[in-house]
Amino acid sequence: MIRLLLVAALTLAAPAAAEAPTGLYGHVTRGPISPVCRVGYPCDAPAKNTKFLLQRAGKGTWVHTTRTGAYRVRLQPGRYLVTTGNHGPGGIKPSSVRVPAGRYLRVNFSIDTGIR
Repeated sequence: MIRLLLVAALTLAAPAAAEAPTGLYGHVTRGPISPVCRVGYPCDAPAKNTKFLLQRAGKGTWVHTTRTGAYRVRLQPGRYLVTTGNHGPGGIKPSSVRVPAGRYLRVNFSIDTGIR
């Protein structure tokens, strides 16, 4: 009887673990926003209403930020390359990220505007 209950419990638990949502969330900033950074003034700003691309195995997912620079995207586990398209000559950092299985990972990105 106990063995039957144990087998039933493991059978029910396995699909739930395999279906746990995975992905990324966080904020995206852009900067510098002026040629000279000064004390008391921000040197970067939220990358509001911006999109960036996450690519894996030849397929891409465009991610859009909110007006505060926040984002959240559901993704399959694995390593992704990150690009911005035309939003900054300096690119985005980090330029790659690994999405873990079974949970959302917080990753904050920064876009280099190229202002110097």
